Amino acid sequence: MTGFEYKVVPAPMRGLKAKGVKGTPARFANALQSVMNELGAEGWEYQRTDTLPVEERQGLTGKSTSFQNMLVFRRAIEIDDTDTGPVAALIEDQTQVEETVETPLPSPDHIEGEAAGAAQQTAETSAEPVVEDEAPQAQDRVEETLQAPFAFPWNNRVTAQNSKKSADDDHVAAE
Repeated sequence: MTGFEYKVVPAPMRGLKAKGVKGTPARFANALQSVMNELGAEGWEYQRTDTLPVEERQGLTGKSTSFQNMLVFRRAIEIDDTDTGPVAALIEDQTQVEETVETPLPSPDHIEGEAAGAAQQTAETSAEPVVEDEAPQAQDRVEETLQAPFAFPWNNRVTAQNSKKSADDDHVAAE
């Protein structure tokens, strides 16, 4: 099986002097040509040039973004099929994507009905008598919990502004 190997090198920043090459554009083209010819002799095929952002340090804590031009090359390589077997088995097959169906949460009435049905079924199958009041008590506790007021802990924190406001309110109330 045939695969590809890639090599990315920075594009030349300055031109390359040569006999008979005059001017900045010609020198730059010469530098680019020499890089491409060197890699082409090694079997690398030119693909494209990409301009990518690079974050650089500036001073002690500063950062700045600059852009670098990169030359992308590739060459064909032979891949042994026996080497890719275990790796291919680890890769998840994403050709068939299952749709996830959201199931609605059961209503409290539905839960109460199931709890009563489960209590009745348990009473029928066990020899011990089941207290019928346990399911309604549990349901009452759930409803109380859901209806209880909830305050976020960070709303109760005392800050400098809150303490100043409360001190001002106390001073106004005292007058």
